Amino acid sequence: MKVNKYYEKNDLKDINQIETKTLFRQFKETKDQNIREVLIERHLYIAEILSKKYVNRGIDYDDIYQVACIGLIYAIDRYDVDKGFEFSSFATPTIIGEIKKYFRDKGWTIRVPRRIQELSKKINNAKVALSQELQRSPTVEDIALHLNSTEEEVLEAMEASKVYTPQSLDLTYDSNNDDKDINLAELIGEEDIYFNRIENNDFLLRAMEKLNDMEKKILVDRYFNKRTQMAIAEELNISQMTVSRVEKRVIEKFRKEMEKTLS
Repeated sequence: MKVNKYYEKNDLKDINQIETKTLFRQFKETKDQNIREVLIERHLYIAEILSKKYVNRGIDYDDIYQVACIGLIYAIDRYDVDKGFEFSSFATPTIIGEIKKYFRDKGWTIRVPRRIQELSKKINNAKVALSQELQRSPTVEDIALHLNSTEEEVLEAMEASKVYTPQSLDLTYDSNNDDKDINLAELIGEEDIYFNRIENNDFLLRAMEKLNDMEKKILVDRYFNKRTQMAIAEELNISQMTVSRVEKRVIEKFRKEMEKTLS
């Protein structure tokens, strides 16, 4: 192998004692994996330094470091020492790019499409630029025009971005009094106790539109005024049996209306 000839020409010096730039040139020629591993070991400190810049952002340091190491390997494979750039200057943007890409993919608590993640980032940048340009908070329309997107796409991305860092239900707020702080869970909306009543009233109104005057009167007297069939029959000058049949007919109409509602 070429690498063996190289060592022969250098009196078989230990590979770890060879100058880094020389190793890069040798790796460029031979793609020898032993040289590659030495270069990785020598530059792990770059991955470590850059990884520490992204701690406490919702992802474990070990995971960030692993991604940074992958970026380092990519940089070593692509680096051309003959172009005159220092390797650290070449590797840094590559490693940071891998870390940021990992955050885009894994940093969202709820997985959303990549296009939404990318648009969300552009929206944040657009807000800053437009605020300076317009000297006011930009509207959705302003942002859409700036990004050449539709208002619907901007709204979708803005709504989806809320899942990036959701708040804990245990988060507390100052209640502005001496009693106690307010827990976020206490501020979350609850089902209104009158909600079912509203739905029931709506159903009753729709169903009663299908009743004739006699049916409506019997329904109201029986179930709202709590009157007996006999009392209703006397008032309407009909038999109790007739009141009973009408009542059953009303109940049947309500049953059919309910089936339509649930279907």
